[in-house]
Amino acid sequence: MERRIVLCIGNPDRGDDSIGRRVAALLRSAMAELEVVECIGEATLVLDALEGALVAIIVDASLSGAAPGTVRRFDLHGERPALSGDIGWSSHGFGLAEAIGLARALGGLPPVCVLFAIEGVSFAPGAALSAGAAAGAAEAARLILAECAPDRQLSGQASSFDGKIDRPCPRDGKTL
Repeated sequence: MERRIVLCIGNPDRGDDSIGRRVAALLRSAMAELEVVECIGEATLVLDALEGALVAIIVDASLSGAAPGTVRRFDLHGERPALSGDIGWSSHGFGLAEAIGLARALGGLPPVCVLFAIEGVSFAPGAALSAGAAAGAAEAARLILAECAPDRQLSGQASSFDGKIDRPCPRDGKTL
């Protein structure tokens, strides 16, 4: 059976970094049969979650200067989002960018692997999720549910479900 997962990344105690956790809660309440995995984004945890998946949707916060709540969709096979490889900028340490790079190098990236990056604004310890990030989480959950509908086959297409072409993150954009 095809393993399809949604990997929601984030630290629940760091403001908008918890976006992935919010999306996980929304997805679970809407589609119980969907395999939703939550993690803080540490690279080995990401690699463990992706192992054996044929379809993976990854959700994480981003910081690129776009408006808070902006949702971007990337096909991780077809395009190369500007994932920061700078250890120390990410609140995950050795995190998502490094995990994706390692999975690519080792041939372990799932055949369909999509990243939803949601723009955040505040990542301070103890901060609450901002209103913009909460709206972005709701939009990302809606898009993911549409992609995971039983009659829809996931693919690595580069446009969002509603047909809008999402601009890639600016060169200095990064997931957190």
